[in-house]
Amino acid sequence: MRGKKNPFPLSLWPAKNIMKTLMNKKIPNFIFTNQFGLLCLVLVFIAIFSTVTDGFTSRFNIFALSRVIAIDIMIGLAMMVVILTGGLNLALGAIGVSAAMFGGWCMEIMGIPVIPSIILTLSMGAFLGWLNGIITVKTGVHSFIVTLATMSIYFGFMTMLTEAEAFRRLPELFTDFGSAKLFNKYVSPLLLVSVATCFILFYLFRFTDIGRKLIAAGANPEAAELSGISVSRMFIHCHVLSGLLGALAAIMLTTRIGAAIPSMAGQLGMDWLLPAFLAPVIGGTLLSGGKLSVFGTMLGAVLVTLLTNGLYLLDVGEFWIRFFLGIILLFAVLLDKAREYFTLKSVIVS
Repeated sequence: MRGKKNPFPLSLWPAKNIMKTLMNKKIPNFIFTNQFGLLCLVLVFIAIFSTVTDGFTSRFNIFALSRVIAIDIMIGLAMMVVILTGGLNLALGAIGVSAAMFGGWCMEIMGIPVIPSIILTLSMGAFLGWLNGIITVKTGVHSFIVTLATMSIYFGFMTMLTEAEAFRRLPELFTDFGSAKLFNKYVSPLLLVSVATCFILFYLFRFTDIGRKLIAAGANPEAAELSGISVSRMFIHCHVLSGLLGALAAIMLTTRIGAAIPSMAGQLGMDWLLPAFLAPVIGGTLLSGGKLSVFGTMLGAVLVTLLTNGLYLLDVGEFWIRFFLGIILLFAVLLDKAREYFTLKSVIVS
């Protein structure tokens, strides 16, 4: 056999190919990412709740989960784009409900067709977000204070105009979308809308000039301003995008419940704040700004919704679920501080 060419060279051995693959930086890097850890946690909790609860994997529960997850992803994304600037949008729920009530008024009272009404609803959300951004930029007051004030203003103004009356006679074309079932009746089309939005935002922040400017403005406003980027304008853009996504989440919630109701997001929209804050922070978006994770936010929303649903199925009381979510929130904040300390604040979109 000496002198003959080996018909099975080492480069073709499966073990050799595996080693080459493992030496590729992309796979090891992904294994140590926040997204991979979240994905593992999601799979672990799915396995746990599937074992210890009755009905977790039933068709009804999976469909219900997909509808809730869809909205939690959207409100997480809406908060994420403001956290990118180092700010917060406490008025997110109020913007969403106000926009949804406006959309319900357009469809039920004014008789405007569904598609134009949706466009008007999204425009209303973007406008309210623009007001948040312009007030924050012009006054120099932190968005926490500004949006805390506008939360009450938007909600109060909406309640006064509508007299707290719900719009329940919405077109069937609109309400049927929220109750539709796909993939053998396991998945709501609302979830597909949220996933598609994630891909759009990922493309925006990773591959477009405006997306890079938004990240640069959040990472280092002074350096961004010196490089010719209008930081004030970028901050306003983030608030506009947040309002737009909040309105989209409210449209999805309206089509899910079949009506536009003033209390659909709780008093002053407060019911949205905890999941909206948890998803991006757990997902890897820095509270100090300059770094975001679109798919991490999506996985964070999935994780929080799975935990809540599983605990409900275990007959855990509402108080203990809120307590548990509060512990997760505290852990997320501490994790954010650790992430900020141990990692360079480079421009990263994942």
